[in-house]
Amino acid sequence: MRKNWLRIIGVFFLLVISGCTQKQSEESADKLQVVVTNSILADITATIGGDKIALHSMVPIGKDPHEYEPLADDVKKVAKADVIFYNGINLETGGNGWFTKLMTNANKVKDQDYFAASDGIDVIYLSGEKIEGKEDPHAWLNLENGINYAQVIARQLQNKDAVNEDYYQQRLDTYVAKLQELDEQAKSMFASIPESKKLIVTSEGSFNYFSKAYGVPSASIWEINTEEEGTPGQLIALIRMLRQSEVPVLFVESSVNARPMHTVARDTDLPIYAELFTDSIAKKGEEGDSYYAMMEWNLKKIAEGLMR
Repeated sequence: MRKNWLRIIGVFFLLVISGCTQKQSEESADKLQVVVTNSILADITATIGGDKIALHSMVPIGKDPHEYEPLADDVKKVAKADVIFYNGINLETGGNGWFTKLMTNANKVKDQDYFAASDGIDVIYLSGEKIEGKEDPHAWLNLENGINYAQVIARQLQNKDAVNEDYYQQRLDTYVAKLQELDEQAKSMFASIPESKKLIVTSEGSFNYFSKAYGVPSASIWEINTEEEGTPGQLIALIRMLRQSEVPVLFVESSVNARPMHTVARDTDLPIYAELFTDSIAKKGEEGDSYYAMMEWNLKKIAEGLMR
């Protein structure tokens, strides 16, 4: 008898759980279906979209978005998506071109189904040469560009879901004001650092937009993660340059192999001051787990390090 009651209770709970899952699935299906390529875009989109969208992000947190192999779930979500956001500027479309292939296979149309959040941004080219395929994709490391991303995303959400236009606008306005305040604080903070100490040294040359925005030059071991990383020639060139500079510290990024920078630190007697965020936010609950938080962390740590 007891066993029968246990079976009945078990079946009851299974039915409750199944019902809740089905209800959640139905509620999600009623929302605007949005897909983004990486965690930075996911956070910005979630901040603006709130509970009006069902969001799927493809590249996992902490992974490099330059090179990615879409999973079966990504393909399924893309097929059902109402709108898709990608960074552009040769990020997901460079390297193995995984995003371009994915959009082609899903019969998605540019500027109709999928949109570059970087649309309208003044692109910086690697080595200063305006050559297609040599764009620096890390535009989000300038907060003014982050605001541009938010505005592009909000506009397309409003176009796809006009019923909730005011909702998206209100959340955008609040978010932009927050980012603008942080941007102003950053410009004031870096203005007080001696020029001789102003140099951000990282593994990948991802801080060009940051440098332009905040008046702090940058140097790196390699240019971009899709190229050869940490070769002897690259290390020697950076070490020689640093020995003739007054820069007090080095930095390493959360999404790269730290060993080449440890070699630079050893051969220059310069400490690695902090780990910075470039291609991804942090995991939920950790420092830097949103676009705002990662930028706040980067700004604070870079300023602290250069003022030593």
